[in-house]
Amino acid sequence: MAFDRRNFLVGSAATAAYLATAGQAEAAAPQVWDEFVANPYDHPQIPNIAYAGYRMGDKPPVRPARTNVLRYGAKPDGSADASAAINQAIEDAGRAGGGVVFVPAGTFRIDDIVEIGYDNVVLRGAGSDRTTLFAPRSLEQIVGVNRSRYGGESSAWSWCGGLVWVCHRDRRRPLVDAIKAREWPLEGWIGNEGTDGSVITSVVGAVPRGSFTVTVADTSGLAPGQRVLLQVDDDPGHGLLKHMCGDIPGTSSYVWTDKTKLLSYKPFMWPVRVAAVHGSEVTLAQPLPVELRPEWNARLTTSAPAITGAGVEGLTIRMVKTVRPAHLRDKGYNGLVFQCAWDCWADDVSVVDSDNAFLLVSAKGVTLSRTRVSGRGQHHSYACREQSHDNLVEDFAIGKFTEPPTPGSGHHGINVEGLSCGNVWSRGRMAAGTFDTHRGLPFGNVRTEIEIFNDGSHGGSADAGPLYGARFAHWNITVTNERAGCVKIDHVAPRSATVGISPVREFGQIDRPDFTGPLESKLESYGSTAVHPPNLYRAQRALRGFIRP
Repeated sequence: MAFDRRNFLVGSAATAAYLATAGQAEAAAPQVWDEFVANPYDHPQIPNIAYAGYRMGDKPPVRPARTNVLRYGAKPDGSADASAAINQAIEDAGRAGGGVVFVPAGTFRIDDIVEIGYDNVVLRGAGSDRTTLFAPRSLEQIVGVNRSRYGGESSAWSWCGGLVWVCHRDRRRPLVDAIKAREWPLEGWIGNEGTDGSVITSVVGAVPRGSFTVTVADTSGLAPGQRVLLQVDDDPGHGLLKHMCGDIPGTSSYVWTDKTKLLSYKPFMWPVRVAAVHGSEVTLAQPLPVELRPEWNARLTTSAPAITGAGVEGLTIRMVKTVRPAHLRDKGYNGLVFQCAWDCWADDVSVVDSDNAFLLVSAKGVTLSRTRVSGRGQHHSYACREQSHDNLVEDFAIGKFTEPPTPGSGHHGINVEGLSCGNVWSRGRMAAGTFDTHRGLPFGNVRTEIEIFNDGSHGGSADAGPLYGARFAHWNITVTNERAGCVKIDHVAPRSATVGISPVREFGQIDRPDFTGPLESKLESYGSTAVHPPNLYRAQRALRGFIRP
């Protein structure tokens, strides 16, 4: 994507406008930002994340009121199980085309999973300080033991499932049935043996990263506004995986063949909307996160049923307080999960005393705003996995744990894994945890304008592959305890950008690079958080309004 000097100057005007809006004086920007302004769709170190969040950054709509759970017999004093009443209200609203299911002030006991399985349904409380869903039972008690597909005694409730579960009803029910049958449920964008991923058309020729337009073999099955799944295979030499790592020389000597968990994630799956169709050319609603090569068999397909337009607002999900379990032994006291969810949201939601608080599992364009995690300590506060893309977590907080950690327990903080890209964590306050990846080659993700007490650790097994792919950006980060691990990543993440972090030093977990040789990463404004623009996501959003593809 080429830009002339006029485009660069217009981008500079966008930066100035953003700084003025933020109430900050214009100052010298890091060189890497100026480079990004000149090349916003194909920059080597900084991903384009201007399209992250609900409907590529829009504010969620205000849905009309549909019903109140009190009409269904839910008791606001916690004296009786309210889950059946809440679920019936959600189903009735869904069958009527959507709307708000209101949960008034009070404490509502939920002995079963609250299921949001219909498009355009919003579960709305009176505010997180007024409405509480109290969960005395775990997912293991409700559904059953959920063993990991990778063997051993690990509980898969350590990273999946929620007591408030946003997932299309035709997708979630087979998942639960499989768990009850002690089978491993496929969690992602396509179902068993790819039966939900039928080919609409194939992509013709090579397409550069950052392009909005692809040429396809047949456009008869495509229309503007249509949601499709871009699937991309790999070649025998693992060229796609190397490309996701920035095509640096060190990827050639890396051993890919024994990374069985990583290889099981392929093909790469990226949901996207069709913006326009002209002849054999299809314009996408956002730029490609990877280039497409003929040997990678790129195609547009259908996907498993995805839920859209659903939201959760203004409530607290509180578990009965239990002893924090040892690592990977979670019982499933999990808060809110968005699974196979596209253009959904949560706002003003708190999770207390959970095993795992907020989970994004094969989620696309989900916005979590004003969310908070607190209580006795969690395995994951926020996890983004199974090819989840372009999600936004903004104005979030992880509180200091109220209980000392159980021996053998672990806490990761904000995690991204499993070929997930385009995700953003912005304007956060973390009193615990770290900037985790669980390996699995996530790439093109951003953490920006965050204060962190960095005491967590990254996860991931050796067969899950590299910790980082290319274009991770950590931008304006204050580390209150000066621990470098997982935050200062210029020496470990290929083609990454670490910009404007406070002084740190190595202790505790010390990261080691997966690749040999130069990583072609950037380190700028080290030792100071007086970096401009202060928020990479918001600056890119401002830039997007000035520069068009």
